[in-house]
Amino acid sequence: MPAYHSSFNEEPDVRQVGNMSILPIKTKYRGVAPLADPSQPDIIDETLDLFRANSLFRNFEIKGPADRTLIVLILFISDCLAKIGSSRSTPTKIEATKSLNTLSVDSFPIPGDANFALNAHYAPAAGRADAEFLRSYLTQVRQELSLRLVTILYADGDIPSKWWMSFQKRRFMNRSLGA
Repeated sequence: MPAYHSSFNEEPDVRQVGNMSILPIKTKYRGVAPLADPSQPDIIDETLDLFRANSLFRNFEIKGPADRTLIVLILFISDCLAKIGSSRSTPTKIEATKSLNTLSVDSFPIPGDANFALNAHYAPAAGRADAEFLRSYLTQVRQELSLRLVTILYADGDIPSKWWMSFQKRRFMNRSLGA
């Protein structure tokens, strides 16, 4: 059974840095990301929808630049769940929000950095300006993703959903971003 790919692979006129799509998002955070139509799903919605199904796969055939963005975001969700699951006590929604927001803005490798886990599948940014743009874009996307993830995890109250937390030890493509 094949993995689920991004529906944004066919989007025309999408900016790329390296070989990764810079897709519009619906966000509350200021930053460099293009803004998406609020009535349409964005790459973050798609990542949250596909995470649990795709995290079961060890192999993933990349079919376009949006798949590369999807992979990075799926791996970030894995790191978020691992962060919440590694707490000594079950974090409340407020504690989880703070913890994941900190994880979102912490220093992280991008394609082209020596410690980026998937450099074999990603092209580095063309120059310093592109690399800084990509880092800013991914920081903004990670912040928005962590905010939406907490909303989903704590939808039923003040403890995280066991259905989501059961994926905290799963590794998509047997990889981690190293957070």
